[in-house]
Amino acid sequence: MNIGIIGAGGIAKKMARTVNEMDDAVLYSIASRSIEKAESFAGEFDVEKAYGSYEQLVSDDKVDLIYVATPHSHHFEHMKLALEHDKPVLCEKAFTVNAKQAKEILQISKERNVLVAEAIWTRYLPSRKMIDDLIDSKIIGEVKSVTANLGYVIDHVPRLAQPSLAGGALLDVGVYTINFAMMVLGNAYENIFSAATFTETGVDAQNSITLTYPKMVTAILHSSQLALTDRRGMIFGTKGFIEVENINNPERIRVFDKNYELLQDLQVPPQITGFEYQVRACMEAIRKGSVECEQMPHSEILKVMETMDMIRAQWNMTYPFE
Repeated sequence: MNIGIIGAGGIAKKMARTVNEMDDAVLYSIASRSIEKAESFAGEFDVEKAYGSYEQLVSDDKVDLIYVATPHSHHFEHMKLALEHDKPVLCEKAFTVNAKQAKEILQISKERNVLVAEAIWTRYLPSRKMIDDLIDSKIIGEVKSVTANLGYVIDHVPRLAQPSLAGGALLDVGVYTINFAMMVLGNAYENIFSAATFTETGVDAQNSITLTYPKMVTAILHSSQLALTDRRGMIFGTKGFIEVENINNPERIRVFDKNYELLQDLQVPPQITGFEYQVRACMEAIRKGSVECEQMPHSEILKVMETMDMIRAQWNMTYPFE
């Protein structure tokens, strides 16, 4: 399938490198608001078509799937543009800024019968099934608690500092901790408690989130744009625990028993970058005529956005365009 990319920043370059190494997809087009930037990108990654407007790309009949790689604040606008031209979309996380926007996009997808998916790549990676299989095997007994943290020193990145671009740690890295918890425990939590510290510009610099589930199950999550963390996810059970190294792209999964003895040490399969799995999931869904990917269905996209809305409500943090 021919892949088109909206936005020519760093994450778009990672997707470009990925698609160029896939044997079942072609990087066909790139669009930027600057034709010079688009042409530079096209030259670097051997892209056939370079467009100086997003409208040109979505109007190209040869584009089979569009990857949206613009800032969070623009996801809604650019997904809507693509869907209204009947173009399937894979949009970088966070899917939108809030649940209201997400609902509208998902409704358009349903009405026009066009795929829209969220590029929360951890949902599509083989490591997810590996972790699910371990939990289902009861090797650690009944899961009772989950912890996850993700932090990088990224407060210098301009878009993450700006409320007008939906900046802050939550939508950029906190979304991974929430997805990790929901992949393990599901989304039927009973209560949510959260606190954050804020930058001078008014976005969250660091945050903590606690989810409580039925049967005394909890998830404790932390994300930061100020500090480099160990990126670990821990799944604690009645007979042992699972350690996931790097929840942002699991590299190693270790299983320990109740005596802290190592039972299993699993390496994840080789990958191009990891992005290839979400692209292939979208292509498969398109071939099936589905409007969603089974790895990250629309109901789950919406639940994550609703969760982040509730968290920000507890902080009294809104973006200026909301």
